[in-house]
Amino acid sequence: MEFSFFSMIAQAGLVAQLVLALLVLMSIGSWALMIRKWISLGSAYRKAEEGMGRFERARDLRDAVQTLGNDPASPLYYVAHEGVMEFNRSKELGNASEIVVDNVRRALRQGVGTELARLHHSLSLLATTANTAPFIGLFGTVWGIMNSFHAIGMLKSASLATVAPGISEALVATAIGLGVAVPATVGYNIFLGKLSEIDTKLVNFAGVFLNRVQRELNAHRPVQRLGATEM
Repeated sequence: MEFSFFSMIAQAGLVAQLVLALLVLMSIGSWALMIRKWISLGSAYRKAEEGMGRFERARDLRDAVQTLGNDPASPLYYVAHEGVMEFNRSKELGNASEIVVDNVRRALRQGVGTELARLHHSLSLLATTANTAPFIGLFGTVWGIMNSFHAIGMLKSASLATVAPGISEALVATAIGLGVAVPATVGYNIFLGKLSEIDTKLVNFAGVFLNRVQRELNAHRPVQRLGATEM
């Protein structure tokens, strides 16, 4: 069976072989991307969960920020960094507490958006593979069937032995196209779910961070600079 399959590919036309080569490259690329995303998103979720626990257990805002500064790979790091920088800028300008809180809220929202955009990076390539692979395979199928009909016309015979090889070569392109698209679609949907979970973690963290800022400002004590360089 393996010999029959590969010999059939070897005997296919140039266009069909190019289509199959493109599908194979797309499959390799999509699987490599899925493995990388599975590792990176899984790590991001674990780091966000662990960082959230350390942040909530910290004694005050300064200590909480320092716990995140030890793990720059955490998705919470950039969000907290944006919040700290805005907090320090607003305090240096002598803004009222309400203005400080509002500015920090916007900075945290921007940090969450930027971090999610970073985690989404290259995921569109997976969606492109899932959407285009079946059509590329269909193109190979249509081209193969055209060649089969051309062979019928040249040989002036419509027997099964005449048309079967060309049609079988054509159908292989469709099968491979579906084989590339289905895993890419499943992986894309799984990663969207993981990103939604990380999004929830980041939004919750932004809320906890903002609550810490409000408690710090309401304590009516001198607020030390949070040490942005430590982030």
